[in-house]
Amino acid sequence: MMKPLVLSLIIVVTGGYCTTPKASRSVDALKPVAVTEPVVYDTDDPAIWIHPSEPENSLIIGTDKETGGGLYAFDLQGKIVRKVTGLQRPNNVDIAYGFRLNGATYDIAVVTERETNQVRIYSLPELEPLDGNGLPVFEGEQQRAPMGIACYTPPGNEGIYLIVSRKNGPAEGYLWQYKLEDNNGLPALKLVRKFGRFSGRKEIESIAVDNESGFVYYSDEQVGIRKYHADPAKGNEELALFGKGEFRRDNEGISIYKLDDTTGYILVSDQSRHSFNIYPREGVAGNPHQHVRIASVPVSAMESDGSEVTSISLPEFAGGMFVAMSTDKTFHIYRWADIAEKAGLKIRK
Repeated sequence: MMKPLVLSLIIVVTGGYCTTPKASRSVDALKPVAVTEPVVYDTDDPAIWIHPSEPENSLIIGTDKETGGGLYAFDLQGKIVRKVTGLQRPNNVDIAYGFRLNGATYDIAVVTERETNQVRIYSLPELEPLDGNGLPVFEGEQQRAPMGIACYTPPGNEGIYLIVSRKNGPAEGYLWQYKLEDNNGLPALKLVRKFGRFSGRKEIESIAVDNESGFVYYSDEQVGIRKYHADPAKGNEELALFGKGEFRRDNEGISIYKLDDTTGYILVSDQSRHSFNIYPREGVAGNPHQHVRIASVPVSAMESDGSEVTSISLPEFAGGMFVAMSTDKTFHIYRWADIAEKAGLKIRK
């Protein structure tokens, strides 16, 4: 049975409106195994890179979102081991494996750089730039400012696609999907579609792609989570809008825990509650697009914007790892086994 949330609400009046202080968190909040070293400005979004042969050398990749910010690589204990600084408001980051470029194959971190209207690409684990000076997105639009990004690698590793969101956009076609290509030894983006509804309520930042199932999810903040096919050939029909009315204010970071190729959990940040709502990845019996909340887990991370999870076992993280951004300039690192025990969920064997 899911444990009830115990919240203490303190109202502070500032400048004519009410706010809920960051300290107003559940007394039952899950404690992290480790907390990363702080960045300079403002953590925003993490990703997890799995080393192909040495799991102990896997990395947590995270953004420091500000003018002059950067991209950081942390070890599994949260220590900074590598960084790129001087980026112009790097927002979200995602990872793809096996990008073929100029005769070589790379694992890559892709990052939105909001103030330059570009996507940046770095090799892993080195964090060496592969893109020259960046790849422009949303060209020809008045509203650009890229924020969210997610990689889609179809079964069979038939290329890599990037799905990008922005600070503001139209009611239809808010997200743009690009194919990442090799153009004479340099990466290039080929626009393949514009899709995705937007309520107009706030913005769309968090995006997550389920490669095996072939779906893309994104947070239409203050409305819910929208679901589409990740494969452009399957059309732009909205498959689901779930989580409506189940978040205090903003629904934010999305991550997907995979028990196998079809089952698992979708975790979505209930930002102002300092918790994560959890939904079945496979939907319900008879309807794979009906995602009903099955648990809510309070965490110690404050007002989490972005998150990532893996079900691959790592040293000290049997059954997987969950990473959540926190507003104290850090990322919090949790054992999936602790989340599963708290919420009555399964662990990948």
